Amino acid sequence: MATGRTHRPATRSRGIPEATVARLPLYLRALTGLSERSVPTVSSEELAAAAGVNSAKLRKDFSYLGSYGTRGVGYDVEYLVYQISRELGLTQDWPVVIVGIGNLGAALANYGGFASRGFRVAALIDADPAMAGKPVAGIPVQHSDDLEKIIEDNGVSIGVIATPAGAAQPVCDRLVAAGVTSILNFAPTVLSVPDGVDVRKVDLSIELQILAFHEQRKAGEEAAASDGAGPVAASRDAASADKGPDGDVPAVMPA
Repeated sequence: MATGRTHRPATRSRGIPEATVARLPLYLRALTGLSERSVPTVSSEELAAAAGVNSAKLRKDFSYLGSYGTRGVGYDVEYLVYQISRELGLTQDWPVVIVGIGNLGAALANYGGFASRGFRVAALIDADPAMAGKPVAGIPVQHSDDLEKIIEDNGVSIGVIATPAGAAQPVCDRLVAAGVTSILNFAPTVLSVPDGVDVRKVDLSIELQILAFHEQRKAGEEAAASDGAGPVAASRDAASADKGPDGDVPAVMPA
């Protein structure tokens, strides 16, 4: 079976924009759901709604794949699943190592969606000697002392870092030196990598902070509405704030 070490996805050589690449998994997820329901074709509008994008952007994205659908019929679901899977490199086996088998690493190891999406967890690695040999998701944890050999023996080019922040960069350096060229980073830190190495960062705390911002804004809008301060009142307050002590000229003139 082919491994990820010697085969790279064709997206870059075909000049597909990174923004389009980022949306392809969204389309694939929506299409997989349709396929599981035995839906043969789908319109651009229906698929765009399922993927959370607008239909014009979807049609532009698919044009990079050479897929334009059929007027009055739409897109063939199974063919699009194959096209996108091929473009993302998911028609081959990608061995992945997960480094850091704490709560998050163990949860990732137990995630059942890897195999169905073209990935195989080849090894679990942790620096704690007490973890060595313990099975997680049916895979025995191996000690980090053997990281380089594990990478080489399994032909791994994708690594997942789920370590504490302080350990992430040293682990990253070792992964890169061993031949890993793509890293998914769950550690709450920014990794420094050389050219040719791709890093995707997943920071749950940042995502929650962004949601907190939106919740705070919504709460403020609701409070303003309940006080009777709509857009007109807000505009009036803003205008008053620009007036000086006499109420008719700005207190500070712009430079």
